[in-house]
Amino acid sequence: MRVFMQTLPHGGTPPAYYQMILQEDLLGGWTLIRQWGAMGQRGVHRREHFDNHDSAQKVLIDVRDNQLSKGFQIMFVHNQTRSDMA
Repeated sequence: MRVFMQTLPHGGTPPAYYQMILQEDLLGGWTLIRQWGAMGQRGVHRREHFDNHDSAQKVLIDVRDNQLSKGFQIMFVHNQTRSDMA
């Protein structure tokens, strides 16, 4: 699953982005990859490993909700099922 969020441009500054990618690894665990920064500039990249899908998805949803409260808007979600983003 991939979630891409962005802020609106403000006062001549480029919009900020926040992207999360949740993917299964070869051993049955899950990795949450988070990337954020300003468009056109070098960003930050973090990886976090989880033993199961449910715990990884909970963190993804918590981070998504936190970023939405900071003014980010969801631009697109790829590979989403209804239960994924409840």
